[in-house]
Amino acid sequence: MDPVLQSMFEAVVAGKKAEVEAQVRQAQEAKVDPGAILNQGLIAAMMEVGRRFEAGEYYVPEMLIAARAMQAGLTILRPQLVASGIKTAGKVVMGTVRGDLHDIGKNLVAMMLEGAGYEVVDLGTDVSPEKFAAAVREHNPQIVGMSALLTTTMQNMKSTIEAIDDLGLREKVKIMVGGAPVTEAFAKQVGADGFAPDASRAVALAKQLA
Repeated sequence: MDPVLQSMFEAVVAGKKAEVEAQVRQAQEAKVDPGAILNQGLIAAMMEVGRRFEAGEYYVPEMLIAARAMQAGLTILRPQLVASGIKTAGKVVMGTVRGDLHDIGKNLVAMMLEGAGYEVVDLGTDVSPEKFAAAVREHNPQIVGMSALLTTTMQNMKSTIEAIDDLGLREKVKIMVGGAPVTEAFAKQVGADGFAPDASRAVALAKQLA
């Protein structure tokens, strides 16, 4: 691997944001292919972070720090990716459901998905079923990701799926759900296509669904 990309990979895994930004700029100045910067430098590093998380070597704080470092690099790289017409892995509309203001888990999933090459439309927190449905119509994503951290707001996942269905868009998207109280059984009950217990497995699920 190109030494700059190797350094970038290591800086992302270590969560060194300023180093990642510097390495991306250095790679651009050295005319390294933007696809290689994305895939070998940033995406490969986030896959390694995910592997370490699943192996119990990393925890949520380390994942968040690495994801923020990756995102900083991606922000610098994005205009070049757009200009060179590099295709994303797909588009995901994400949000925390109505009545729920928790966003750490949702933000981490969004960053991990970006790190895996997806374009993420983040609707934020306390997102109404109608707003989710309108975003599906507007952005035409392959996947919708919903998060809930409260047992009282979980039921809004069902209302959201119904709102998407009411617009005749349910067949066009795969829906994945997650959050502390959410289970595989609940996901099936509300009609979602999949459930992920953490950010790393949410990426694996997205790849499987899309």
